[in-house]
Amino acid sequence: MKLSIKFCLMVIILFAISTSLYAQVGSNGLILYLPFDKATGDKVPDMSAGKHDGTIKGGAKITTTAKYGGGALEITPQDAAMEVVSFKELSEYQDNAFLFWIYFSAGSNGSWSQIITKLVTAPVSDRSPGIWMNQGGTGMHVRYNAGNLGFGRIGPGGEGKDFAITTWYHIAAVKKGAEMTFYINKKEEGKTAVPAKHDQGAGSLIVGKSGYRAATFIMDDLAIYNRALTAAEVTAASDNGYTAVAPKDKLSTAWGDIKSR
Repeated sequence: MKLSIKFCLMVIILFAISTSLYAQVGSNGLILYLPFDKATGDKVPDMSAGKHDGTIKGGAKITTTAKYGGGALEITPQDAAMEVVSFKELSEYQDNAFLFWIYFSAGSNGSWSQIITKLVTAPVSDRSPGIWMNQGGTGMHVRYNAGNLGFGRIGPGGEGKDFAITTWYHIAAVKKGAEMTFYINKKEEGKTAVPAKHDQGAGSLIVGKSGYRAATFIMDDLAIYNRALTAAEVTAASDNGYTAVAPKDKLSTAWGDIKSR
């Protein structure tokens, strides 16, 4: 009898924990999720509902030096990149959230060095958004067009600060209306004005080299939402990861399950 009661209590506790996790950050608005754990040839599987896989090129590779799970994307040669070809949701969002873990393998090389960009072919833009390593340090240059608005060199501690190398950081760049909020390791490091309606349209998502050389880094767990996440959701994503879309009437698959596939 006592054993049965203990078992029931354990089930209730586990259910409460899992329900809380799902409630914190889910698949609503998740248009791309690349955990980088498995690749087939040059293809990186997208674990969101859309299945918009990435393609590795230019010497980029999957490495076991990962924040979580068995793999992450390593960008070392200056021509290294991963591309996700344009699709409807990627080409339409205004409010959005870009989240990922990043580990700089080397510091500034003195050039504007690409981390990630959403391209637009007409009007031509690489700032929807574009994120670079600033040429003067390891802080992130995060910009939107029209107007080239955003952060100049944001890092731990705010504008004008740099990231340490060989250290993992969780990044969340969240755009809501005419404002972008930038989080590092769950902490809000700054807010800045951006265009309420930024350039948008057909154009690939690129990690690594686009029109600029690539920065030198490892990226893990890239997730893009076509809505602005709350501060609580950013914290949950950093602590617990994301959820993938599951068949209707079934619970979503937790991050830990996804990463073990």
